[in-house]
Amino acid sequence: MKQALLNIKPAVEAVFQHLHANPEISWKEFQTTSYLKDFLIQEGFQVTTFDDSTGLVVTIGSGKPCVGLRTDMDALWQEVDGEFKASHSCGHDAHMTIAVGTLLLLKKLGVPKQGTLKVLFQPAEEKGTGALSYIDKGLVDDIDYLYGVHLRPIQEIRNGFAAPGILHGAAKLISGKIHGVEAHGARPHLGVNAIEVGAQIVQAIQAIYLDPLMSYSAKLTKFKAGGESANIIPGNAEFSIDIRAQSNTVMNELIAKVEHAIQSVAILNNITIDFHIETEIVAAEVDDSAVELMKVSIIDTIGQNYYVPPIVTPGGEDFHFYTLKRPSIKATMLGLGCDLTPGLHHPNMTFNQECIFTGIEILARTIMNTFQKKEN
Repeated sequence: MKQALLNIKPAVEAVFQHLHANPEISWKEFQTTSYLKDFLIQEGFQVTTFDDSTGLVVTIGSGKPCVGLRTDMDALWQEVDGEFKASHSCGHDAHMTIAVGTLLLLKKLGVPKQGTLKVLFQPAEEKGTGALSYIDKGLVDDIDYLYGVHLRPIQEIRNGFAAPGILHGAAKLISGKIHGVEAHGARPHLGVNAIEVGAQIVQAIQAIYLDPLMSYSAKLTKFKAGGESANIIPGNAEFSIDIRAQSNTVMNELIAKVEHAIQSVAILNNITIDFHIETEIVAAEVDDSAVELMKVSIIDTIGQNYYVPPIVTPGGEDFHFYTLKRPSIKATMLGLGCDLTPGLHHPNMTFNQECIFTGIEILARTIMNTFQKKEN
């Protein structure tokens, strides 16, 4: 396997360089889809694309078992060096490259000998809607085992180490509008100040208490109100709230309390506050047998001393919709330590690119072990 991995290294490095230099945001991964399609067809793979969305699927073989590998494709939209642009600061360029490299390596090794390998290049993970779209398309209905990968920051996994599971938390992102009453700055009693209403929302959310043994948080992450005239009390405002919980049960309790808090502030001020859930991510539900298969592959690749158990992280991933919506799927996600600093979603995020090849080998071994397990 080491020699086969060495043989594909130049092609893999070229793929990463292209993807890193050409990021595209959620649901607009048009050039990324086209590039991957052309590259993979040239390498002899069967590729399926979609008329109604970005993304693609590579299928090898037929019949049971069906083992899946999923990668996300989209970049973030953020300010980088004073300019807003698409940025692969969450590592999806590396994830796609690892998936491509896994395909190239397995092809050289003649895997699968029987059964089906399905690799999902999924759009719009950052929006939390990409996995749901693939589920609606029926793309995972035949999958028995499903694997994923995500680079981990140094705060979670050190460089050179790897975990066979990432226990992501649940997340909900709320967008809302406050409809207050504008007034002259000298006559505040005639208006309803949207900024003060926003402050009340902050206080109401901070007053929410759940079981202290459970990890959760809720906080405003955007607030826009007022114009250029400082003597006008703003009546309208837009806001966003980021809500996190480590389990789906705690999330259900937390979102109910947040919604009640917003509604209570609206009633208190006799105004309307419109809000809705913009993005939703469910907490991880990993399968023990999938974790064990990946654990063996990690140890075979980098050794027992560099293995770490599944990690708990407050971040979210729409990968976990696959198991929530299709409970028959046995799934887990590889957590890859790669000296990632200063952190995920930071505009200047960097990582050790050699980890890409570690990820390829671990995932290739995991997929091979899974086919072998099902044969036995």
